[in-house]
Amino acid sequence: MGAIKIITESKKSYQVDLAKNLTEGTINDQDFNWDVIEVKNNSFSVIKDHQSYNVEVLNVIPAEKSFLIKVNGLKYQMQAKDKYDELLHSLGMDNLATKKVSDLKAPMPGLVFDIIASEGQEVKKGDALLILEAMKMENMIKSPTDGVIKSIEVEKGVAVEKNQVLLNFA
Repeated sequence: MGAIKIITESKKSYQVDLAKNLTEGTINDQDFNWDVIEVKNNSFSVIKDHQSYNVEVLNVIPAEKSFLIKVNGLKYQMQAKDKYDELLHSLGMDNLATKKVSDLKAPMPGLVFDIIASEGQEVKKGDALLILEAMKMENMIKSPTDGVIKSIEVEKGVAVEKNQVLLNFA
């Protein structure tokens, strides 16, 4: 099947090479085998070293090769990289597909409950920027990209319309 690198959210990295039958291979050059049975859609029973694991695939983002799985109740966010991803990274071409985002718009009408970010602040994709209250629920609005906040176009306590610009990125 070919070697892939699995990177966890804690930045731990594993070199995984699975055989075509997907039941054996190596992890960091250590041989392993397991039995895998799909119990229902996206839910699996895995037996490895005489221990049973319940594995559920919760979310997959194919464009980012990232996935969220739950193993015996614990969630793990992971990303897969193959030899082509590694080559693109070594050539500095791994972020060409990343779309440049210049502004963040309100996903729904609501009230700006709190502004967490500040102008000039460097943010990463997924960082909390502000809280928008809509239909008596607080909604965390997160950064869609890595960047620097150029300007904040709203104030705390002010109502906004859907698609109104909340802030701009430099």
